[in-house]
Amino acid sequence: MSEPKQYRYVPPQPPIHFTLGILAGFGFLVGLATAQGHLPSMLPYAAIGAVLFAAFAFGITRLGDRPFVAGLIGVVAFLAAGSALVSFPYGVLMAVLGFVMGRMVCWLHSGRYRLPLPPYATAKQVLWFYTFRTICGLIFLFLITPIIILIPLSFNQQPYFSFTEGMLALDPAAFSLRWYWDILANGMADPNATTGWWADMWNNAQWVRSIKNSFYYGILATIVATSVGTLAAIGLASSDMPWRRPIMALLISPMIVPLVIIGSGLFFFFSDVGWAKQGDFRGDLAIILAHAVLGTPYVIITVTATLAGFDKSLTRASANMGAGPVRTFFKIQMPLITPGVISGALFAFITSFDEVVVVLQLADVRQRTIPRQMFSGIKEQISPTILAVATILVIISILLLTVVELLRRRSERLRGLSPA
Repeated sequence: MSEPKQYRYVPPQPPIHFTLGILAGFGFLVGLATAQGHLPSMLPYAAIGAVLFAAFAFGITRLGDRPFVAGLIGVVAFLAAGSALVSFPYGVLMAVLGFVMGRMVCWLHSGRYRLPLPPYATAKQVLWFYTFRTICGLIFLFLITPIIILIPLSFNQQPYFSFTEGMLALDPAAFSLRWYWDILANGMADPNATTGWWADMWNNAQWVRSIKNSFYYGILATIVATSVGTLAAIGLASSDMPWRRPIMALLISPMIVPLVIIGSGLFFFFSDVGWAKQGDFRGDLAIILAHAVLGTPYVIITVTATLAGFDKSLTRASANMGAGPVRTFFKIQMPLITPGVISGALFAFITSFDEVVVVLQLADVRQRTIPRQMFSGIKEQISPTILAVATILVIISILLLTVVELLRRRSERLRGLSPA
């Protein structure tokens, strides 16, 4: 007996004015973003953008459902229009938008936008489905806009914290790496020297010293926080541990208590023992321990979450075969909880790397970290070098969070919570 045929749902094709209206709306927004001046003078440009986008959509619908070809046509059309109306770099950005718009026209006109929804979904349900996602996207855009604006400003040729006319026109001459070079060159005794100036720069530059301090404190504080946090998490995961909830609340309290209070308490404590505001090993140790206190809760939380799915029968089997607690930990537990330990360590490192309140109260002038140097730069000498440093910090944070996400997925696979 033959198997029944599997019928694929084909969504109904919407009327053409539906697709043209949506593309016209996008064109209206692009026209407003491109025009300059007051709102009344910008409306004609917005209207022209709406007409051009609608005409483009009408032409793409005549091709049929061919997304790739529509994307290529969009690239050529938008590149030519952007280059002719503004500049070639602007045309390149418009070409990317043209590829997206071309495929979007096919997606709308073919009715594929209904595929994520049940066939019986009404027009209002479809509208709310995409309206909700649009609202979420706008909220995300609102949160990430400061970072998006920060990165291009760090390449400004001029010493301004605003976009120049050349940058808005995407003129290559308006962009420069001078502020990234200033991170290294700031504080050099003789930047024009031909011998030994690299070593002089590395030893004397304020920003470079701050970078060295940040990594020095961050790495050592991460080691301390990871060791203490992992041991605490293993102890709290045991069912025989008394007063587990109060101890857990005490250990993660640095995440809840305001940093100003923690910093003040640590300052008074380290002042009593003579470690605060000391530019020697004692001051370094005070900062490392303070950052370890702030990073330990993140290690405890991530390792505890990893241990929640740990099969305790493995440790009992190891004990039955004669292995001691230490051998069981390194041979059985540690390989399985390693992703959680590394994730907690990365969070602890980020916490130390970005911390400024405690450093302000404990550090000597020779122990400035990157956030402390940025704070001083904003207060004492405003320079776009701060934007370059902030951009580097953003990139480092993105890379570390990407590693954390990859480790989280690997941990789920090891615990059987997701398919391999």
